[in-house]
Amino acid sequence: MTDLRAARVSRAHFLRMMGGLAAAAVATTACSTRPQTTATTDGGKAVTELKFVGVADQKTPMDSLVAAYQQAKPSVRVNASYAPTDQVQTSLRTQLGAGNAPDLHVVYPGNGSAMSMNQIAEAGLLADLSGQAWAATIPTGFKPAFQSGGKTYIYSAGSSVIGAVYNKKVFEKAGVQEPPKTWSEFLEVCGKLKKAGVAPIALGAQTPWVTQLITYALVPSTVYAKDPTFDDKQLAGQASFADSGWRQAMEMYLELQKRGFFNDNPNGTTFEQQISMVATGKAGMAIQVSAVLPDFRKAASSPDDLSMFPVPGADDEASVWIPAGVVVGLGVNAKGKNVEEAKAFVDFLGKQENINAYAKAISAIPLTQDADSTIDPAVQSFLPFTKDRAVPFMDQRWPNAEIQPVHFAVVQELLAGKATIDEALKKMDEAYRK
Repeated sequence: MTDLRAARVSRAHFLRMMGGLAAAAVATTACSTRPQTTATTDGGKAVTELKFVGVADQKTPMDSLVAAYQQAKPSVRVNASYAPTDQVQTSLRTQLGAGNAPDLHVVYPGNGSAMSMNQIAEAGLLADLSGQAWAATIPTGFKPAFQSGGKTYIYSAGSSVIGAVYNKKVFEKAGVQEPPKTWSEFLEVCGKLKKAGVAPIALGAQTPWVTQLITYALVPSTVYAKDPTFDDKQLAGQASFADSGWRQAMEMYLELQKRGFFNDNPNGTTFEQQISMVATGKAGMAIQVSAVLPDFRKAASSPDDLSMFPVPGADDEASVWIPAGVVVGLGVNAKGKNVEEAKAFVDFLGKQENINAYAKAISAIPLTQDADSTIDPAVQSFLPFTKDRAVPFMDQRWPNAEIQPVHFAVVQELLAGKATIDEALKKMDEAYRK
């Protein structure tokens, strides 16, 4: 582990550089989304039951923190369940609008999806968390991800990055000594992995949110390295997906497919299968968000076999930028039956020791740090980029929740050969202008 003090300097740059982040990707698990909050009895004592519906990469930290909270406050029971991303974007959003949603639920930072902070807060469906102590410590650069109209509506424990989760043993067997630093080197590494008889890149595009990650990994280099003001221009109607480096990123995405660098039938491969392929050595790497790195490690015989590196989206090392930002969080249902109890639980999560625990469980960089804060060694390689070569996940500043599902769909169509890049980008531009 790199000396924590040195890591803190990089993190300080990281926090200044980055704005909010949109939806971090998450996996599918079975769940119940019963929304009602009930009062029960436990040994004759009244117990307030809070319902929480989250997504899979929240399960590990939430399980341990829920247990700790219930020990500290036995009069409250937090009943947590976890739903697929598509489900929370549809049924949970519908429940919120109908007034029968759970007390606590997943919220994505910033804007750009149906369950993002801006979208829900503007509908009056999220409780204001501004009065909590942790909310006063949110770094200035992160405030767009947490706040709407100057008020804080989402809790998140830290920030994550998108890059290549790779199997070090597979790389070594293929003769790859170190991660690539340029796009040409990346293609060369993929070629060596293919020659060694493994799929260079596992792609689980059957799971819709996975489709976006390769684009997100490349666009910082193909778009923002050339024009850091692209988002502002696009919002002003002066730029578009079709007439920008998004086209180059899509071309690079399809180049990987044409060279045979993906597993067979990506559109028929799930996120869980993607994990298994890399963890068991059937594939060399997967382009993923660091928040799910623990899931890859759990599936591996040796967790130390797996690490991460930035995906180099340019042939000039100085032009390689990365996507990074706030991890998926949670909020309080403003229409819930136990708003104050739910807010008290979020306040508990905001204690520094719990921020540390939550961030560590998902390989994130803690929102705020103290002497006990740590950074996963796999994320250390991204820190040099965070001073001035990192941008939030792309959908953070998209003006509506229509663009992201269109992005998912057009990537699947491109991989299936059912659409051209022109058609894909046209659909995204049309969704942007809605």
